[in-house]
Amino acid sequence: MFRRRSDEFSGRARSADAKFVHPLKRSSAFAANDGHAITANQGSGDRFAAFRAIQFDGAVWFAHIVIMAVVLAAALSLTGCARAPQKTPAIEEAYVGPISLNLRKELAQRSEVTATVRHGERLEILEYRRRFAKVRNEKGAEGWTDGRQLIKPEQMARLRRFGESAAQLPGQGQMTPFDVLNVHIEPNRQSPSFYQIPEGGKVEMIGRKVMARVPYTPGKTEAPPPGTPMESWSLVRLGDGRAGWVLSRMMMMAIPDEVAQYAEGHHITSYFSLGSVMDQGQERHHWLWTTIASQMHEHDFDSFRVFVWSTRRHRYETAYIERNLKGHYPVQVHPRREGASMPRFSLIFAGRDGVLSQRTYEFQGYHVRMIAKEPWQLSKALEEEHQPVSQAEPRRAEPAGKGLLASVAEKLKEILRR
Repeated sequence: MFRRRSDEFSGRARSADAKFVHPLKRSSAFAANDGHAITANQGSGDRFAAFRAIQFDGAVWFAHIVIMAVVLAAALSLTGCARAPQKTPAIEEAYVGPISLNLRKELAQRSEVTATVRHGERLEILEYRRRFAKVRNEKGAEGWTDGRQLIKPEQMARLRRFGESAAQLPGQGQMTPFDVLNVHIEPNRQSPSFYQIPEGGKVEMIGRKVMARVPYTPGKTEAPPPGTPMESWSLVRLGDGRAGWVLSRMMMMAIPDEVAQYAEGHHITSYFSLGSVMDQGQERHHWLWTTIASQMHEHDFDSFRVFVWSTRRHRYETAYIERNLKGHYPVQVHPRREGASMPRFSLIFAGRDGVLSQRTYEFQGYHVRMIAKEPWQLSKALEEEHQPVSQAEPRRAEPAGKGLLASVAEKLKEILRR
């Protein structure tokens, strides 16, 4: 009886152990149980095999879990990339008009500055809010700025062509400002300023224009209302060949003071050296200049005068003068001919009949005589190149919410119409 109970207990233990045995080992374990020939060592060996099998099964499942985790992480990464914020598409491009321009995070004037851009730098326009534009520079920085300070690509190209045309014009003398002075792309105080002339700096005078003092409205050339104050602007050429506009009243011609004192309160609009002589160890120049009584006139000068230095009296004397003229640029001094004491020079002004003519003068001794008179027509090429350079105008935004569904609806309507 004791043996039977012992066998039953052993059978139950072996059958319990068999539940933990790997399926590949289970058949051999059952065969051994049926034959009642399992020794103590064999039973412990089967249990060891079962433990190794459980370890093997766990390693397989662990590998599966690792692979699934890697796949899930990759999927999440791809999903994250797909949902990453995309760059706002540009609606057009523009260029920076002023010397420098701050881009701000918000429209507020004291908002954080996100970037500072320079004149001529290319920008992408992302959106408009009234006269303000949100832009992005080439480095990816975005911010808000005044849209009036931006120049369209075609207008930037015209500015460059204008500089090339201005480079071919003869200079009318050097000018210097009374203080630091802005150079504008148009004859208007509010137009973008792309350069500053330092105090004591010099630029070359090449033209002038009288304009109404009105608010800057890019692209508009409407006639000002009656009584609008006028301003005189000078077209100047910088050292690098670029051209721009400055307020005439903030500049003076850089002719020596010993000559300028004879202007008698008139504004000197051009001056040229006609040669020089040595007197008492100093070089003294002969001068040609033009002046105007008021800078508000449309013409460029109303008189011209020739000064020569007298080596006998040691002072400047007037060799020739004409007044009450309506003269126009350019005034030109020609190369001195062989054997001549001083060069010839030419001026353009209207006669009593209003017809323009170019008159050429030369020295005969110390006297000046007119030797030629030819019809003249003022060139409009430079003015056509420099029509008002309007800034980037706001582009009407498409209605918000027009997306895929709206596009599909439009396509469907087109199909139904057919």
